Amino acid sequence: MNLLYITWEASPKIFSIGSYEMGWYGLLFLLGFVFAYLVLHHVFKKEGIKTRLLDVLTVYIFFATVIGARLGHVFFYEWAYYKNNIGEIFMPWKGGLASHGAGFAIIIALIIYIVRFKVKPLWLFDRVSIVIPIVAAFVRFGNLMNSEIYGIQTTLPWGFIFKLDPTSGGVPRHPTQLYEGFLYLFISLLLFLIWRKQGRNSRPGLLVGLFLVIMFTGRFLIEFVKTEQMPFEKGMALDMGQWLSIPFVLLGIAFIIIAFIKKNSAIEEPPVVKK
Repeated sequence: MNLLYITWEASPKIFSIGSYEMGWYGLLFLLGFVFAYLVLHHVFKKEGIKTRLLDVLTVYIFFATVIGARLGHVFFYEWAYYKNNIGEIFMPWKGGLASHGAGFAIIIALIIYIVRFKVKPLWLFDRVSIVIPIVAAFVRFGNLMNSEIYGIQTTLPWGFIFKLDPTSGGVPRHPTQLYEGFLYLFISLLLFLIWRKQGRNSRPGLLVGLFLVIMFTGRFLIEFVKTEQMPFEKGMALDMGQWLSIPFVLLGIAFIIIAFIKKNSAIEEPPVVKK
C-alpha cells in the first residue's frame, strides 16, 4: 500500500441473492431522494404549504431525473451506438446516465407541474433548487462506489488508485466524484441557510440563480481534471460536460438579474393548489 495515496477497491455491490444484486449506486440514488424530500418537506411545512403538493412534485422530479438522465446519456454521449440499438435505450442498467440530461428534463417537468397546479414559477424554482444538489451529491458518491467517472492522474496525496477498474492504469487519480459531491452538498447547505434567514422575503429567482451558477461553474471547472467520458471528446477544447454546463450558467445569471430587478413588492406568495 502506498501511504501517499488512497487505494480504493470498495465493491460496488452491497449483496447479491441469486440473480438479484443490490448495488451502492442504486441505494445512494434513492437515499438522495429521501433526504431531499425530508428537507423540502421542512421547507413546505415552514411556509404552510400542503404536503400533497410536495408528494406530487417528488414523483414529477423522480421520473424526470431518471428519464432525462438516461436520454441525456443516449443523445449527448452515445447516439452513434444507440441509434442501432434502440431497445437498449430503455435499459439504463446496461448503460449510463447524464446529469445534464436530468437537468433539462427537470426543467420541463417543473413547467408542466406549474401549469397544472398554478404554482408561482420562481417560488417553486427557488425551493426545488435547495434540494436538487443533495440528489446530485449522492449520485456522485454512487459513482465513487462504482469506481467510475474519476479524474486524470495526480501526484496529490489524496489521489485515489481505483484498483477495480483496469482502465485506470493503477495510478493515483483525482477523486472527482468527491469534488463534485462535496460541492453539491455545500450548495444545498448555502441555499438552505439563505432560505432560513430570508424565508419569503428572499428575492424570487435568487436561489435558483445561485444554484445554477455555482453548480455548473463548479462542474465546468472540475471537468478539466476529469478523464474523457467518451472517445469523441479526445482533442476537444472543451468536453461535452463543459459545453452542456454553459447554458445552465447563463440561465442562472439571468435568474439572478431578474431577482435584483424585481422590486420588494414583487416578492412571490406561496402557491395555491388547484382544487
